Amino acid sequence: MRASRLISILTILQARGFATAPELAEECGVNLRTIYRDIDSMSEAGIPIYSERGSGGGYRLLDGYRTQLNGLSAKEAEALFMSGLAGAATDMGLGSVMMAAQNKLLSAMPASLREGAQQMRSRFHLDAPAWFGQSEQPSHLPQVADAVWEQKRIRMRYQSWKGIKERIVEPLGLVMKGGSWYLVAQVDDTPRTYRISRMLELSVLDQRFERPLPFDLAAYWRKSTERLEQDMHRNRATVRLSPRGVRLREAFLSPYVFSETQLSEEVDEQGWRIATMPVGSMMMACADILRFGDDAEVLGPPELRARLQEMATNMQTLYQEKG
Repeated sequence: MRASRLISILTILQARGFATAPELAEECGVNLRTIYRDIDSMSEAGIPIYSERGSGGGYRLLDGYRTQLNGLSAKEAEALFMSGLAGAATDMGLGSVMMAAQNKLLSAMPASLREGAQQMRSRFHLDAPAWFGQSEQPSHLPQVADAVWEQKRIRMRYQSWKGIKERIVEPLGLVMKGGSWYLVAQVDDTPRTYRISRMLELSVLDQRFERPLPFDLAAYWRKSTERLEQDMHRNRATVRLSPRGVRLREAFLSPYVFSETQLSEEVDEQGWRIATMPVGSMMMACADILRFGDDAEVLGPPELRARLQEMATNMQTLYQEKG
C-alpha cells in the first residue's frame, strides 16, 4: 500500500506540477502526518521534491524531472473507462486504480493537452443517480466486479419477487441505472439481469468461462429496458391535464411514458388539454396520476377513474378523521 501511495504522490506532482499537502492527503486517503512522512522518505531516496512555504505553499518536482511511470497497467487502462463515474469506480473497489491511471495519463500528455484535460475535469462531472435518490452501495459489488473482470462464475442466493433462489451464473457486465447496480449474467446461454442489492450470499468460483461473442452490453441493456417498459405499460389512459399539469409531465412521468404520451392540440375554456398515456397495472397507473394532484382528471378507462374516485374519498375521510 505504501509503495502504491508513493507512486501516486509522484505521478500527481508530475501531472500537475504542484500540489498541497491537504490535496495529496485527500487523494491518497491518508492524514497529513502520513503525507509529510512520505515526502521526507521520497526526498531521502533522491527524488527532487521541494516545498514552498506560506499560505499558498505546497510541493513541486524539480523542473525537468520525469519518471518512467507513464505506462498503464491493464487494470488502470480498464479503470479509465470509469473516469466519468468516480463514485461508481470507488464502489467497485477501483477508486485508487482509476486515480493512478488518470495521473499517469495526464503526466504523459504534452503541456497544452494536459492543461485542457485538467480544465475539462474541473468543469464537467457526471452524476449517475437520479435526483432525490441515493446511489446503492451493495456489499457484494466489489466481488461481482472482480468476477466480471476475471470472467469467473458466481454462485449466489438471490431474492427475486418469486422467492429466494440459488443460482450459478456467468457474469457478463455491470450496469448502474438510477443509482442502482445490476449484473447482466448468462444462465443456460441466455443473458439475464439481476439487481446486486438483492444478492443475499455470493461466492466467486474458481471456474473461468468464455464470454459469448459477440455480446454488446449497451445494446442488450437498451433492448432489455425498452422491452421491460413496454411490458409494464401495456394499457392506456385518457387524462385531462391543466396547464400546470401539461408543464409537469416531464417531471412526473418516466422518460418512456413521457415520450409515448400523446397530447392533443385542442384547449378547452379552462386551458386544459387531453392526453393519452401508456399505463401499467391499476396500482402503477394510480401512482403515476396521483402525482399530478388536482391538475389531472382521468376520463378513461372507467375502472381507473372509479378506483381514483374511491382513493380520493378514502383520503378525504382519513384526513377528516385526523382533524
